[in-house]
Amino acid sequence: MKLALSFVGFLAILTGTAMASSSSGHAVDTSQLGTSFLGIFSLILFVGAYSLVIFEEQLHLRKSKPVLMAAGLIWVFVAITFSAMGNTHAAEQAIRHNLLEYAELFLFLLCAMTYINSMDERNVFQALRSWLVSRGFSFRVVFWLTGLLSFFISPIADNLTTALLMGAVAMAVGGSDKKFVTIACINIVIAANAGGAFSPFGDITTLMVWQKGIVEFSEFFAIFLPSLVNWLVPAAFMHFAVAKKQPPAAKETKKMKLGAKRIILLFLCTIATAVSFHNFLHLPPATGMMLGLGYLGFFSFYLKKVENRNYDIDDNPLSHQTYHTKPDPFDLFRKVARAEWDTLLFFYGVILCVGGLSQFGYLATVSAFMYHDLGPTTANVLVGILSAIVDNIPVMFAVLTMLPDMSHGQWLLVTLTAGVGGSLLSIGSAAGVALMGAARGTYTFGAHLKWTPVIALGYGASIIVHLIVNAKIM
Repeated sequence: MKLALSFVGFLAILTGTAMASSSSGHAVDTSQLGTSFLGIFSLILFVGAYSLVIFEEQLHLRKSKPVLMAAGLIWVFVAITFSAMGNTHAAEQAIRHNLLEYAELFLFLLCAMTYINSMDERNVFQALRSWLVSRGFSFRVVFWLTGLLSFFISPIADNLTTALLMGAVAMAVGGSDKKFVTIACINIVIAANAGGAFSPFGDITTLMVWQKGIVEFSEFFAIFLPSLVNWLVPAAFMHFAVAKKQPPAAKETKKMKLGAKRIILLFLCTIATAVSFHNFLHLPPATGMMLGLGYLGFFSFYLKKVENRNYDIDDNPLSHQTYHTKPDPFDLFRKVARAEWDTLLFFYGVILCVGGLSQFGYLATVSAFMYHDLGPTTANVLVGILSAIVDNIPVMFAVLTMLPDMSHGQWLLVTLTAGVGGSLLSIGSAAGVALMGAARGTYTFGAHLKWTPVIALGYGASIIVHLIVNAKIM
């Protein structure tokens, strides 16, 4: 927390030259705005709002609320500042650009979340968890199996969903063995974050980079090996801390509901559609995802008809066959309603807060300091460390807003570090925060911190592997 405030305070001290474009095509000189009262106040406002986000678990205040408030006020200050400079249209054009970026991210995530909720309702994840728990694997096998599945499921299902699913498996197998549950949860967080780093669908940061058109879909796989190393190095050390126990197999059976496998297939088709829209039609991936939502919409109509048809109620009062509960048919819009709206609104607040601060010239100054003075490699390594403290979403959006001039290999490096850097601390990623809530009192900030030196070895090793393997594009 102190490091986060120090970093943002450092931004406040720095001043530099930045230009904001207006709708008339002229540029607005913002070189002095960083030291203006409204500029500094906007920065303090963002620090205050994000401090509340960091302490969400303690305050029980949803993370979207403070950033929504801060975003609105910051843009009021931007508009007032530009109007005072004689340009009443610059703020409007700038915020429209940020709104467009958010709209693409919002539609993409809304579709993805709807599919994940649909698979959850059809017991896809529960069936997988049931199968794993009932096998009677040893603790060490479960440790490696949950890590491996986390690494390969998160590129498709996202790191948060994957961490919760595998965390439930670890807790079910570990039971009262808190040491195993803790180590397994740490391993799952690292694996889920590492797996999400080499896929546009695995993390919000990789999605933003892909939608920005900086890295193509197939190019993300260039950081597969560094991502794998990022997980394997700390996992190899933690392996020896896992007891050689054989817990009793749990008698748990959970079957998938009607249409579950077809929904999985439709989700894969939706991903293929989004990639095709981006690669071949040069359309935003979000439009392909929304077409995929149409696939699910038609299939949900079919499911609803079939499930209602299978409910054969007998209205004859003399009949001995009675039904006390009516089956709940699949409803697409219920799945849309179950999307993580707090998270979606949080992204809105973060994107507009960072976009507003960029209008005051702060990001241009930081970009010049980090990517010119320190160099892109050092800067990108620091981005990963910073993402463990602040959160990788605002950090990556800030980098994308700065848009520093660097090689393709460097863009892959910052994608890697922003994705896996959050594993250094339990609060550094959505996966870690979610598991702290699920395994409350067992998997804690302090328990994760004990393994941070080993996780840092994996972080450093993944960067070295990237610099070697992808040396040609650096």
